[in-house]
Parts: sequence; structure tokens; C-alpha cells
Amino acid sequence: MPSWHSAAGLSKPAAPRSIELALRACHISPMRIAINGFGRIGRTILRQVLTGPQHAAVEVALINDIAPLESCAYLFAYDSVFGPFPGPVETDGAALVAGGRRIPVSHADTLDGVDLRGVDVLMDCTGIARTTDVAARGLGAGAHAVLISGPSPAAETTVVLGANDDALGTARLVSNASCTTNALAPLLRVLDEIAGVARGHMTTIHCYTNSQPLVDAPRGDPARSRAGALSMVPTTSSATHLIDAVLPHLAGRISGAAVRVPTASVSAIDLTVQLARPMGGAAFTAALKDAALASPVLGWTDLPLVSSDLRARPESLVIAGPEIRVLEDRQARVFGWYDNEWGFSTRMLELAARMAARGT
Repeated sequence: MPSWHSAAGLSKPAAPRSIELALRACHISPMRIAINGFGRIGRTILRQVLTGPQHAAVEVALINDIAPLESCAYLFAYDSVFGPFPGPVETDGAALVAGGRRIPVSHADTLDGVDLRGVDVLMDCTGIARTTDVAARGLGAGAHAVLISGPSPAAETTVVLGANDDALGTARLVSNASCTTNALAPLLRVLDEIAGVARGHMTTIHCYTNSQPLVDAPRGDPARSRAGALSMVPTTSSATHLIDAVLPHLAGRISGAAVRVPTASVSAIDLTVQLARPMGGAAFTAALKDAALASPVLGWTDLPLVSSDLRARPESLVIAGPEIRVLEDRQARVFGWYDNEWGFSTRMLELAARMAARGT
């Protein structure tokens, strides 16, 4: 039973706390989940389940990943972004033991031979569930529903909490969109309610990811072939077309782009919109702050924070009050931070809970 580390002296750094950045812990009702793909999002979901008291009623029935169990345990115990797991992490036979729970681990290439009967929601975090035959394998294995951790043409619907919650319906193949869409869509919704969005442009300043090479290597996009930790890389964002699906009344009004930057975690949204109804800067800022603090997925700060201050924040987007600009009562610039792994994983669990609550 290999043990990767002791809990002595090890703990996850606490998230920054202030009046403006109130930690929101939404209680998650009982449900039984499985995780297919134990990469960045899969491991972050499990870390939240095991460390958040609001997730005490969530049972993890199975983890499936093609990597060896020892590799899965090591990468869960030691995380370069979130720090060591605050407790022992062990392997026991074909199981991962952490946070006082023993979780079976399988290593199937596909889910065809995996038994997921009794699982309310399969979290598909593989990044490959883009066709119906692949995405639906969890249903074939017995799971009641599948939640995909990214954009997927195979999804029956795409849901972004805080933007189009009512789109869930009875769909069993659901996409949680992208991390950037989760940050942008709720912001656009409240802006449209406050003053109307005539049109706008978004730039996400995004940390580098595994889709980029550490050293120059061929990729389809020449700029994306450059070393991700050495340069700022202009590229595209999937949020641009996802907004059209999530907020169809704004379809065609929002353009977008991305700049990948040499940081390992926490990204930002820089959004400029033309307001449909004129609004002064002070009134706009006050209305946006009220809306953010009333939202279950948005946050607000009046502090001069930098990206590392927002690590492990649960919000989809934390709006930076000092960065707001309004020009001639018609053009507004809004800037906000989002932990593209932690906040996105929080929404995965919350959306899964809604899916599970529908019953069979």
C-alpha cells in the first residue's frame, strides 16, 4: 500500500478572503459520480469533493484513466498549481485511498466494459467526447447521465450556470462548455440586464495549457507551435461561438480572441461592450457590483489583486472593480479574473448535482 506523503505540515493554501471576496460554498446534495479521465479537471474535481465539507454527500464510485494507478496517485498527491493534497494519498490494490475514502480505479481505453450502474452522473474529463458514440459510452455502461468537461458537438445541450440554467431540461449528454465561456456568459447576461449589450469584443488572457508545447514543436496553428512558457501567444477562443449557443439573443454580437500567457494558473477576461442604453460610470459600476454579489457564480473585488491571488477561487469570474471604465455613457470595459481549473470544476460539480436531482 504505497503512501505518497503524510499530512504532517502539509495543507492547501487558503483562498484569499475579504469582504468583497466572500467564499461561497454551495451545498451539494447526495449523488454518486464517476470520473472518466484523471487529468487537470478530473483531479481538481476529486480534490474539491475530498476537501470541501459541502461535498460530504458526494460519492465517487469510480475513476477511470489509462495512466497507471501509481501515476494517478502521485499526481493527485502533489500538484504544482494547488500544492500537496492535505492528507495521505495511498494505493490499495486497484484503488486510490485519500481523504478517508477508498475509490476504485480502472484503466479501460473505452467505457464499453466498465460497470457504471448506479452512477448518477459520469464526469467525462477526457477531452475526447466529441462524437456521440464516444460521449454516449457512459450511458451504455450504466450511468444515468454524462457531463462533458468542455465543448462537445455530441452534447444534447450546453449549460453555463448563471447564464442559461434553464437549458438543462431532461438532456442526458450535457456539456459544461469551456472555462472561458463559464467566465464570460454570466457576465454578458448581467450586463445585458443592466444596460443592454449592443455588441462587444472579449479577449481572454489565458494561462498556458497542455495543448501547447513546452518547447517549439509543430502544431496546426503556427503560433501555438511555440513554447508556451516563454511567450505570449495570440490565438482563438472557443467561447466566441459558444456564446451564440448559450445566449442566442446575443448571437453574432460578441467577437473574441485569446492570448496565452506564461503563467500556470488563473486567467482573465477583458471585455469591451457598447451599451444599448446610456449609463454613467458610477451608476454602471454600482449596478454591476450589486449584480455580481447577488450572483451564485460571479464575484467582485475592490482590491488591487494579481492573478496568483485568485488561485483556487470557486467563482466563474471575479470582477475587478478598479478596472472598470465607461466612456461617454455608451462604451464599457470590464475586467475579471477566473481560475480556469478550480472555478470550472466547481461548476462541474454544481451542474452534476442539478442533473442528479432530476432523478431517473
